[in-house]
Amino acid sequence: MEYKSINRPTYLIEESRLRSNLSLIKSVADASGVEIILAFKAYALWKTFPIFREYINATTASSLYEARLAFEEFGTPAHTYSPAYTDYEIDDIARISSHLTFNSLSQYNRYHERASKINKDIRFGLRINPQYSEVETLLYNPCAPGTRFGIRNTALPDQLPAGISGFHCHCHCESGSDVFERSLKHIEEKFSRWFPQLKWINFGGGHLMTRKDYDVQLLINLLRDFRSRYPWLKVILEPGSAFGWQTGPLIAQVVDIVEDDGIRTAILNVSFTCHMPDCLEMPYTPVVRGAVESSGNSLEAFPHEYRLGGCSCLSGDYMGTWQFDHELQVGENIVFEDMNHYTTVKTTMFNGVNHPDIAIMHTDGVIETLRHYTYEDYRDRMD
Repeated sequence: MEYKSINRPTYLIEESRLRSNLSLIKSVADASGVEIILAFKAYALWKTFPIFREYINATTASSLYEARLAFEEFGTPAHTYSPAYTDYEIDDIARISSHLTFNSLSQYNRYHERASKINKDIRFGLRINPQYSEVETLLYNPCAPGTRFGIRNTALPDQLPAGISGFHCHCHCESGSDVFERSLKHIEEKFSRWFPQLKWINFGGGHLMTRKDYDVQLLINLLRDFRSRYPWLKVILEPGSAFGWQTGPLIAQVVDIVEDDGIRTAILNVSFTCHMPDCLEMPYTPVVRGAVESSGNSLEAFPHEYRLGGCSCLSGDYMGTWQFDHELQVGENIVFEDMNHYTTVKTTMFNGVNHPDIAIMHTDGVIETLRHYTYEDYRDRMD
């Protein structure tokens, strides 16, 4: 599909694909007897929450504003974790959270009594560090040496503080269930002696169960087996990417074509640094519909080579090169696949570059614009 009716930058959510992901995630939760909740750090498009509420019951937050989004827009208190809570936000966070996970014992000691007075039903947890992660990119590895996340087993007292009822562990990033299987061995080896003191455990995010090659049955078996070993523990998973995975593209337009030193660049009306930051940070190479990433060899079927350039003044705001089967024309759409997770939550208005529209294509094919950004959105960020 070329989306010919779209002529400005647009993040497009395809409802049918979103529902397919949600259905699969719900089936995993039902089959394994665990709770799977949405992590806002990867996907927080709140106008789609009515669809989510048909399949899941809760969400996870990493800040006061995410917790407010959970409470005010999703309609349930948040499972909240932050590396560091502050005096000026802890009361508000506690008021709208069902779970409050602390990154350190010192944070727990500083705030748990205060949070309990605000919300007598809140459940407290500690983030643990299993000292094992297969995430190769250090920028995304939460267990890298010197990490600021979580508590090692050697730093925990034999008897946990009376108010602690759960552990939170996050050590994956777009990982398979085989990685979870190996990680689980380390988690149990280092921390299972505290499990009798707990009521719940949260295995965090990064479980990319909606990816085509993901072994869903292995995940279900691992979770069932874990629950059979520790039947008193409620098990929680909080993926983010899995919900938004392959649910729709970012559609951009070619605005100019320039050439220097033998390199042709198609300049787009989107920016990698503003709208697709993982492409520069990870680095993560997106799939471009109708094109192939250049291998340095001329391809007979794709003879036209271009670098794809963003519209900001950052020199490195480009991605490529790519080979197309035709000469690109000013005004034609360039479709970046799979751009609904870790994009809209990380966009900036650097350079005053406007955000793309956010739209949803309903199951009947009708495209509805959910949000169009204006100058006031940029100006008000500077107030």
